[in-house]
Amino acid sequence: MSALSDKIRKSRQKVEPVGGFDFTILRPTDLDMMEFSRSRNPADLVKFVVGWDKVKEMDLLPGGDGHPVPFDADACTEWLADRTDLMVPLVEAITKAYQEHKQRQEDAAKN
Repeated sequence: MSALSDKIRKSRQKVEPVGGFDFTILRPTDLDMMEFSRSRNPADLVKFVVGWDKVKEMDLLPGGDGHPVPFDADACTEWLADRTDLMVPLVEAITKAYQEHKQRQEDAAKN
């Protein structure tokens, strides 16, 4: 990824606190939402969770240790698949981020 595309991607990120954890979410693009509109499966939006903070191994699996773990997209997907108490608010936050973006675009077009 180029430095400029990395900056663009970072500009679409925000931290969303859910369940005592801080998740970094990435606002989907218009193209992403077009693809999502075909499946309408909320689990497909989990890929827009791109980071976490305050997550320990013991949060992810029984018997895990109490040390923080670095973000792992595959582990996040597996974990959230069993944690709808976290997944649902994250999917809502991702959807809301996209809706707010579209509203800003519409507002800017009116001016």
